[in-house]
Amino acid sequence: MEAIDAVLGEVSGFVWGPFLLIPLLVGAGLYLTVMLRGLQFHKLGYALWYALIKRKEPGDGVEGDISHYQALATALAATVGVGNIAGVATAISIGGPGALFWMWVTGLVGMATKYSEAFLGVRYRRTDAKGEQSGGPMFYLTYGLKEVFPGWGAGLGTVLGIAFAVFGGIAAFGIGNMSQANSVADQLNSTFNVPFWLSGAVMMVLAGAVLLGGIKSIGRFAAGVVPFMIIAYILGGLAVIVLQIGNLPAALGQVFTDAFTGTAAAGGFVGSGILLAIQYGVARGVFSNESGLGTGGIAAAAAKTTNPVRQALVSMTQTFIDTLIVVTITGLVIVTTGVWTRTDDEGVLLTGAPLTAEGFSVGLPGTSGEMIVAIALVFFAFTTLVGWCYYGERCMDRLFGRVAVVPFRVVFVLVVFVGSVIPLNTVWLFSDIANGLMALPNLIGLVLLSGLVARETRAYFANPNWKLAGTTADPGNNAPVAGA
Repeated sequence: MEAIDAVLGEVSGFVWGPFLLIPLLVGAGLYLTVMLRGLQFHKLGYALWYALIKRKEPGDGVEGDISHYQALATALAATVGVGNIAGVATAISIGGPGALFWMWVTGLVGMATKYSEAFLGVRYRRTDAKGEQSGGPMFYLTYGLKEVFPGWGAGLGTVLGIAFAVFGGIAAFGIGNMSQANSVADQLNSTFNVPFWLSGAVMMVLAGAVLLGGIKSIGRFAAGVVPFMIIAYILGGLAVIVLQIGNLPAALGQVFTDAFTGTAAAGGFVGSGILLAIQYGVARGVFSNESGLGTGGIAAAAAKTTNPVRQALVSMTQTFIDTLIVVTITGLVIVTTGVWTRTDDEGVLLTGAPLTAEGFSVGLPGTSGEMIVAIALVFFAFTTLVGWCYYGERCMDRLFGRVAVVPFRVVFVLVVFVGSVIPLNTVWLFSDIANGLMALPNLIGLVLLSGLVARETRAYFANPNWKLAGTTADPGNNAPVAGA
């Protein structure tokens, strides 16, 4: 088993390393930013208003299953997770404070990627046998490439769509289920001495109550729980930053300086250069917000909307909230309190969730900081599990049809208990690879379909009353083009 883990570790390191996904994800994000003319910067205010204030489109008969806001909450449920607590800490402990800057960069360009995923998710969604919307890369790769590139696009799109669905189905059980359940059980055991089996049993029942009801149940759950958990965590982090306000200017200066110079060895901290700051900042930033993995398009496809641009703008705010707000809070807590160079009792450098917990503990009185992190991790991990169930079932719908959806939900719920009580190293590595490989077919599709996204986005802002009409939505020219 150790040999298998070693091989899987090497493969995972390559997939998520500086020679494959990192340049592809950042490069695609920059390319889409140019194609969309920096839309994520000059339309962010409007997008936040539409997502958090207006929340839904008026009128009856709007196609979709859940509101704009519920679709956003479902996407946030899946992305605001362990990565926002443990992933940020790991990036800073290895890459130094400069890694936070590269997380910001990833989030900014990732907003254009998320916009494109959501646009295409709605643009090429299909109604399944039960009348629910089903969309995402497994559909827009298949139908989008066939439409835009008649001939060779059909074959390529089918291969890429099926590949995404296969990798997504695998990742749903690993990173989306067992690893999250195990994180919750481990946190409850270490903080409150709750037995692993008891945590697993309770989570299985709670997950079943939410998941077996389908996307409408998931949407209602996410809309109610996600704002509470994010706001509570942000308030706790802001309290630490306010109490450490004297250290904030120096901390911000270190973040920007180290992003381009690296961090020299100091004390117990193993020195890291600019390449480590970039590598871990980008990798953990993408792991946190999932921009480029394609999952945002799955949640967006369920939204009630008459035009893909509107939901794409709403979905774009998910990356902003996840990375530019929640990740920033975690990073500044760690840097302003100075704990990123600390070691445990055995002299080992703190990393992951323990490092974030140390920052909150130093910054807040008593044990309140440790409790905030423990409770936040439980909520973040459980909601990630809920969101990923929906992603997985839509992949099953693409591969086997609607008949596979309910059995998938049942098995997914049962696996929650399994994940709570067994060691997960091999499962984590295998599903981490599948999670990364989801991005490859998706990024190919995003680049090839970028001209369509840009053209129809410009058409919408020229005439916001233009409504989606099937899969050939176009305000005046029904002949799709590959270029902008």
